[in-house]
Amino acid sequence: MNQYELHMMQQQQGMQQTLTKRGHKYGDYKEMARCAQHLKEVVRQFRNPVMDEYKQESLEMICLKMARILCGDHNYFDSWHDIEGYAKLVSDRLTSEREA
Repeated sequence: MNQYELHMMQQQQGMQQTLTKRGHKYGDYKEMARCAQHLKEVVRQFRNPVMDEYKQESLEMICLKMARILCGDHNYFDSWHDIEGYAKLVSDRLTSEREA
């Protein structure tokens, strides 16, 4: 086995480890994706047409995090922390716009 083949094999093993680890945290990918798309569809269906794109994006990212919680480890701190972070991005921007 040459250096390139060894490197590719190590990369593949590392990726598989990452996917396995994430599967334990976030649940089955297909199920989680289905859940996330349903949540995002609700957000899109009721979206205010003048809503800024950054608010829409934050809502959609929160939907993804919610799906990971619903389908995976609901005690995984990072998922909850990420939801807080996406909401804070919007609230910080709204605060700075109000103060301007």
